[in-house]
Amino acid sequence: MAVQFGVHLGPQNASVADLRSLWKWFDSAGMDWISLWDHIYEAPPAGGTQAHFEAFSMLGALAADTVHARLGCLVFCSQYRNIGVLAKGVISVDHISGGRFEMGLGSGWHDQEARAFGLDWPSQGGRFKVMESQLQALEKWRRGERVTQSSPGVELSDAAMVPGPMGAMPIWIGGVGREKTLRMAGRYADGWNAAYVPPAEYRELNGILDDWCAKAGREPSQVERSINLSYGLSKDDVSVVKDHLRTQWGAGADRIIQGSLLGRPADVMEQVAAFVDSGAQLVNIAIRPPWDLDVLTEYVEQVVPAMRREWS
Repeated sequence: MAVQFGVHLGPQNASVADLRSLWKWFDSAGMDWISLWDHIYEAPPAGGTQAHFEAFSMLGALAADTVHARLGCLVFCSQYRNIGVLAKGVISVDHISGGRFEMGLGSGWHDQEARAFGLDWPSQGGRFKVMESQLQALEKWRRGERVTQSSPGVELSDAAMVPGPMGAMPIWIGGVGREKTLRMAGRYADGWNAAYVPPAEYRELNGILDDWCAKAGREPSQVERSINLSYGLSKDDVSVVKDHLRTQWGAGADRIIQGSLLGRPADVMEQVAAFVDSGAQLVNIAIRPPWDLDVLTEYVEQVVPAMRREWS
């Protein structure tokens, strides 16, 4: 399978017009994947002090504005929506896109926004239970069944999902938990996404996912593998970019830095190669606006085509 290249975009600190122009350009430039993240407040957290748009509204515009790229949300937080409402929304966006939308699901991490808006926020273990309940319901709907189910976070009574998605509605699971997240990915997912981990850890996680696939009676090749890398390309010295990330992320900065693309666009290929060698089939840059258009253009229009030729 040829390596694909995509963009994971935060709908924050930018106008709707600027975001739409950006993803239209990504699509016309041939990027394989465009996704948005599902937050109510900005990420990294800053107490709701920065402009941030809601995911589904923006995904509808993304679906209408593009024609080529696979589209997704990496990932919807399992705590934020009733699973039936979530599935209805996903299917609606899928139809707007002509069948290009792929659903991502994760247990969430942004407790600051959840508590601010009164959203239920159980322990990590409790969130995993809700997420697995939702995956079980989605699996039944994908088979065309009406669903009756009473399980953590899910109450359904003969619930139909009509119309269904235009295609198979691939399910992505995001996260790096070895025991729960990767087990669910091996059992339920069509794709698995990790964010901001170094290549050696990504390789290890891929191996663990392979084992969980085998335990579920599935071939590891049935689960596509992707990596989100924080976009730190800049005209500035790398030390300046690292300092900026430390200011943004505080105690979590070292983890983000290990899973970032840093330097000038010309420095990228060697960094990406380590992830491709570790099993990545889709490499996404995670962009937090604002962006330097000159640097981003060099990456999209020069570096990505070179990487396609290298790993076609």
